[in-house]
Amino acid sequence: MDNREILAHTNHRPYPLPKGSWAMKQGWNHLLFAHWPAVERELQPYVPGGLELDKWQGTPWVSMSPFLVKPLRLRGIPPLPLASRFLELNVRTYVIRNGKPGVLFLGLEASSRPVVLAARRIGHLPYHYADMKARFSESGVTFTSSRRKGSQQAVFSAEYQAAEGPLFHARIGTLLYWLTERYCLYTSDLKGRLFEMDIHHLPWPLQEASIHLKANTLAEAYGISLDSAPSAVTYTDRLDALIWPMKEV
Repeated sequence: MDNREILAHTNHRPYPLPKGSWAMKQGWNHLLFAHWPAVERELQPYVPGGLELDKWQGTPWVSMSPFLVKPLRLRGIPPLPLASRFLELNVRTYVIRNGKPGVLFLGLEASSRPVVLAARRIGHLPYHYADMKARFSESGVTFTSSRRKGSQQAVFSAEYQAAEGPLFHARIGTLLYWLTERYCLYTSDLKGRLFEMDIHHLPWPLQEASIHLKANTLAEAYGISLDSAPSAVTYTDRLDALIWPMKEV
């Protein structure tokens, strides 16, 4: 989608566009949102100083999202070999700072070693290289990710597909809006410094979805206990996102 068209639509954002120019564009394809209510005491150790867990009606949430990044490109630079197309799977919770809600990643799995290296060193993000495979077809998506985390194997293996029916946008004031329509992420480095990265895209084009989880030890590998099945699931075929530079706050 044209960048000017993306930037022209801002009424859905909970706060204004950031100042300055965006630095990166990503296309998020075949993305699943799977959401679970979580236990606060299990998440609290991951929350850096300066942030608070954001909660929906008193309960924090954890989400997992497998998807294909295609393309990734830096502003003014052609797509980079080995870094413009890769699989990703992230595990996130929700935080707030000075009234600004955002996302906090517990971990991000990716199939590109260069992306993992750059994101860890430059973006202070907890990326990890994983053995990942995906198959995309008219009947749905098969997605598998596996890596060793300490003495445990962090595995996610699922089949998912969009349900029949129209696209929709989450309504303001609903749990789905609270979970999906977030326009910044927070992270910290080993010195405890807090960073923020702003994001902009059109409202999430969502579809109801079904999922068959064949294996999922990701949350367990992070010491998080979740129900076997997610409480909410949606699918997005594609969304283009503009990303601003990371800044210390």
